[in-house]
Amino acid sequence: MEIKPIIKIENIVATVTLDQKLDLNAIARSVPNIEYDPEEFPGLILRLESPRLTALIFNSGKMVVTGAKSTQMLIKGFKHIMRIFVRHGIIIVGKPKIQIQNIVASANLGVEIDLEKAAYLLPNTMYEPEQFPGLIHRMKEPKVVLLIFSSGKMVITGAKSEEDVQKAVYSIYEKLKELGCVRESPQSTPW
Repeated sequence: MEIKPIIKIENIVATVTLDQKLDLNAIARSVPNIEYDPEEFPGLILRLESPRLTALIFNSGKMVVTGAKSTQMLIKGFKHIMRIFVRHGIIIVGKPKIQIQNIVASANLGVEIDLEKAAYLLPNTMYEPEQFPGLIHRMKEPKVVLLIFSSGKMVITGAKSEEDVQKAVYSIYEKLKELGCVRESPQSTPW
């Protein structure tokens, strides 16, 4: 029975450049439910309920948007932020540039992994079970870091696209199978 890895995007962090300065005091006065305490933090904090995202907005015209579970959700959330701005008289000139900085995902390979063997055979790995129960693998292509656990579960970080996440998971799965580091786990049996 062929096992298919299950992948879930946990968080996408993106930066947005608006190419204009923003008057944070004016935005804080006109947009409801926005947090601004310059003594505590130099930017505005805007939390959206739907989609559930948080935007940190700085007077430089830069934003950090976090919490998206997909690229589509990120774009939908950003458009929602722009509509809020327009509704409250904040004019945005030019075309905003959105850049994904980091995608964090989890995956379950559905098999158990022999981490000792994988640490020995896989390049660019670190495995010190006394310090951390997972194997840390720095993949070159795509350039991501994988935290691989003996249960077959893993965390993927550093991806710049959802495709990179998929590619990394399937690539490491095939490599671990090829190296003989995979064994079927009791949960993967159909009965």
